Amino acid sequence: MAIVTAKRLVTIERHIAEQEHLHPHATGEFSRLLRDLMLAIRLIAREVSRAGLNDILGLTGTTNVYGEAVRKLDVYAHEVIIRALEHGGHVCAVASEESEGLLPFPAGRRGKYLLVFDPLDGSSNIDVNAPIGTIFSIYRRRYRGEVTPEELLRPGSEQVAAGYVCYGSSITLVYSTGKGVDVFTYDPTLGEFFLTIEQLRIPRRGKQYSVNEGNAKRWVPELQQYLDYLKTSSEDGQRPYSLRYIGTAVADVHRVLHYGGLFMYPADQANPSGKLRLLYEVNPLAFLVEQAGGRASDGYRRILDIVPETLHQRVPVFLGSPDDVAEAEAFLQGRHPWQQSGNGHHLP
Repeated sequence: MAIVTAKRLVTIERHIAEQEHLHPHATGEFSRLLRDLMLAIRLIAREVSRAGLNDILGLTGTTNVYGEAVRKLDVYAHEVIIRALEHGGHVCAVASEESEGLLPFPAGRRGKYLLVFDPLDGSSNIDVNAPIGTIFSIYRRRYRGEVTPEELLRPGSEQVAAGYVCYGSSITLVYSTGKGVDVFTYDPTLGEFFLTIEQLRIPRRGKQYSVNEGNAKRWVPELQQYLDYLKTSSEDGQRPYSLRYIGTAVADVHRVLHYGGLFMYPADQANPSGKLRLLYEVNPLAFLVEQAGGRASDGYRRILDIVPETLHQRVPVFLGSPDDVAEAEAFLQGRHPWQQSGNGHHLP
């Protein structure tokens, strides 16, 4: 596990300021945007830590744009992020997984950035105290004038920053501006995120995989073969792999970033385009994985090269250690030697 523990005592605000000073034409606007976002995350973290005591567990009785039941904490996180950003003047519009379309800010308070976010990833885990998260992605505006949804229909390679917060046994922020991945841990007694891991690097190969294997009978035969392969012992001791699955993408990817292996949410008969949302979940996570030295694919192409057609487009995803993801791609494309040797077989 290639982790370099931070030797400096650095807060997230100081780290952001230091990074911006490396750019000679920086105006400070990006730093202030992130400062406002960190305020929202602190507020969400406070409510998450008190869930069960503050009447914020359970359902609202409404559904979101996908027809999914909305939980109270989903709504709180969505509203807090918008309120923290709308008066700063650094963001022109936001798009949230909980909203149907783009949400422009008033004309007098529009900056040059766009924020895309999933306010609370893993909502089904809220009521049972399992890890949940917030995912965010930042783009720079291309045009002047009115903001339209088309400004976000662009490949994830154009993200200027991305990150997530994992609310678990501790509250961890994983963040990148395209110069590697740094990890911060929240100290609730001081109300600060402190740098704890500098330049996190994912191992080239792991020994764990993360997927909802309950859907296996609905997968294509090539993917079923790949899971057979992962669970078959090898002479070199590299296999079998261990299954680790929490059901919150942030938490599953967080483990993969540290220990290697791969996270998968493939297409199946019920979800032929995949289930995770490209803009709100997959692109930010793919950006972080690549910045840590990993690989992110839909099984056939690089995730960050995909140009979305709609704000709520879904996509299959395979991301993690580069050798593991490349091997998954080889199986899906029917070109792995194990398939050709007669070991692979099609399940009913």
